[in-house]
Amino acid sequence: MDETSDQLDTEDEKIAAEAGANPEEFLSLLPHFYRGSVTQAVNAQDRLDRTTDWAITLIAALLSVVFASEAMPAYLLLIGLILLGMFLYFEVRRYRFYDVWRSQVRFVEENIFANAFNPAGVEYHPNWREKISDDLRQPTFKVSYFNALSRRVRRVYALLFVVVGLAWASKVTLFSPEVQWTEAAELPGIPGLVVATVLALFYIGVFLIAFWPGKREAKGEIHGVDPGDWKETDDERH
Repeated sequence: MDETSDQLDTEDEKIAAEAGANPEEFLSLLPHFYRGSVTQAVNAQDRLDRTTDWAITLIAALLSVVFASEAMPAYLLLIGLILLGMFLYFEVRRYRFYDVWRSQVRFVEENIFANAFNPAGVEYHPNWREKISDDLRQPTFKVSYFNALSRRVRRVYALLFVVVGLAWASKVTLFSPEVQWTEAAELPGIPGLVVATVLALFYIGVFLIAFWPGKREAKGEIHGVDPGDWKETDDERH
């Protein structure tokens, strides 16, 4: 049984080695690998978008309930902030997995397809096959948790947090005219002023995370690059 297994392993290694050494066989495998990576990236993007959609739907439903009646307490919006934080946690994790596949797709595009379209171009990574092989054997995240958190807060969740914060401020002031805002904002055993202070500190933290200066770690060259008319002819450029 062991001898048969060893023989099969040797045959598998020979098949893979021959496919890698033969340019025609390797190029026949490459489109399947690329399509698989693109499919994984699209699926990961879809899961990411569904998380965002659920977060937006939750906030829309919560605002409808809170402002449906003056008797609805403002602290329901604070529960919404907690739920938004949970969605943000899931989304950051999904974004990091999405970036793994997206980075792999871009790595293939810039090192293989770009040079195929322009053979005179310089490869960014001359040992790109080894790098892809290493990443397939031992996948790693390409973006840190904090960088992913900052991007998702800046792109989506900062606005959602602001909407909920403005709704809470409106609920305890404009929509509670019969009582002081500190009374409308209080929680059981917690004065309204303390609640407002904690919320202010929370939003300071949100904006610090969103706009914290740092080098972009995610793979991609679109951000920070001036737009260009790539369809122009050489005469039009000069």
